[in-house]
Amino acid sequence: MQRRTFLQLLAGASVYRPAWAQEVKLPLREKSVRFAVIGDNGTGGKPQYEVAEQMALFYEKVKYEFVIMLGDNIYGGNSPIDFKRKFEDPYKKLLEAGVKFYASLGNHDNPNQRFYKPFNMDGKRYYDYRRGNVALFALDSNYMDPEQLTWLRKELSGSDAQWKICYFHHPLYSDSKAHGSDTDLRKILEPIFMQYGVRVVFSGHEHTYERVKSQQGIYYFVLGNSGQLRVHNLRKSPKTEKGFDTDRGFGLVEIAGGEFYFQIVSRTGATIDSGMYPAATLEKGKAA
Repeated sequence: MQRRTFLQLLAGASVYRPAWAQEVKLPLREKSVRFAVIGDNGTGGKPQYEVAEQMALFYEKVKYEFVIMLGDNIYGGNSPIDFKRKFEDPYKKLLEAGVKFYASLGNHDNPNQRFYKPFNMDGKRYYDYRRGNVALFALDSNYMDPEQLTWLRKELSGSDAQWKICYFHHPLYSDSKAHGSDTDLRKILEPIFMQYGVRVVFSGHEHTYERVKSQQGIYYFVLGNSGQLRVHNLRKSPKTEKGFDTDRGFGLVEIAGGEFYFQIVSRTGATIDSGMYPAATLEKGKAA
């Protein structure tokens, strides 16, 4: 029995599930909006499948409705075999359960991914949708052209959602060594986010996890380790609220009225980070 247990441990996190794993930190309130977050996931490798297994295990408890994808959805080729091995197979349980995936494009993605129906992009590089009091805006940070910015201003200004959330690939704030903050993109987008009350921003690109302290009243998450990983690549700064760069992971979000709950989970099912932001601390233009 001891030998069998040891071999199971060697086989990886997909077999070993310690008692403390799969602990849900979210309140799971009625009529709340719940979704998962993945970034830089589309490798087709074993770690991606292990993260996907944890996502399926947490789905049984959380029953999140959809998943947002922060780019680099499919690395390498874009043949039907690639989409099957790097998306359809790892997330098969979730897809069969009716969970929708809403993708944004990363720098390693073929722009034609926007026509792949399971990504729910409807042929668009950028788009928005709404669930309850939450409006989500998927952007294409590869090419932030004037047309996209005009669209973004119009859609944000016309939305009366209590929570406006933007997600895209390149982070405006990052303390990872590989790329760091995209300051040019920040100069363009952050004033728009502040003006129109964007409350939370998710990005990938850096193959680590980082939660950034409130910047201009906005909370930024970098989650680019759902398939790829750069070990010990995070250089924490005074802006870093929480960081993790030793394993893969994904995010869970629940928005219940004026409260934004988050939980970041590793591929072993351990909670990396969790917490809650009240809407009162996210007034546009004001830091928490």
